[in-house]
Amino acid sequence: MAGHSKWKNIQHRKGAQDAKRGKVFTKIAIEITVAARMGGGNPDDNPRLRAALAKARAANMPKDNYVRAIKKGTGELEGANYLEKTYEGYGPAGVAVFIECLTDNVNRTVSEVRFAFSKYGGNLGTDGSVGWMFHRKGMLVYEKSQIPDFDTLFETALENGAEDVKEEEEQYEVTCKPEDFMSLKAALDAICSEPVFCEVTQIPENLTAIDADKLESLEKMINALEDNDDVQNVYHNADLP
Repeated sequence: MAGHSKWKNIQHRKGAQDAKRGKVFTKIAIEITVAARMGGGNPDDNPRLRAALAKARAANMPKDNYVRAIKKGTGELEGANYLEKTYEGYGPAGVAVFIECLTDNVNRTVSEVRFAFSKYGGNLGTDGSVGWMFHRKGMLVYEKSQIPDFDTLFETALENGAEDVKEEEEQYEVTCKPEDFMSLKAALDAICSEPVFCEVTQIPENLTAIDADKLESLEKMINALEDNDDVQNVYHNADLP
């Protein structure tokens, strides 16, 4: 991805999600519930729950919402039993699309995901068809105005597990392995204000050029997928204009 901002694609996705904030809160709550069910309700002992709570706070999710989600996960409140599923395929212009879902009905989810692909000129693929094109990474993005001293950011990040620190337009991008994400964030929290983006995400290895006439179809397909309550995240490798 040399010469391309990883943040550019994520920012595009985040902007669309911010317009659907209520739906985003619902999806984060499900993620928190699953994390608490799998690893317990104490974030100090549950890295996945810590990451989900960091995502909730970054989205300004009300505390009552995520406390209730934790209680559903630990069994203190009644809640559905969700399964993790991923789906892979190609969108318009051969753009690789990787989808993460949490669902209580797999048959319903795969049917709706397949319909979204076919409706907008894509094809749902088999497991592994595009997953190899994406790398799971922790990412923190800071506005330049938040960072009074880049050298301090750079040194602190590298000393605490960062794999890369890059300057991209008006932001600094810090990436790391997923297992180093929370410790790296804690170290950077000591010297910086809250990042504008803070998440373990999927980053494409390479980007695919897409013509303007195909871009509209891709955006409609992604919007249809993100509107699905079972879909947590949609990643793609389109080189956005």
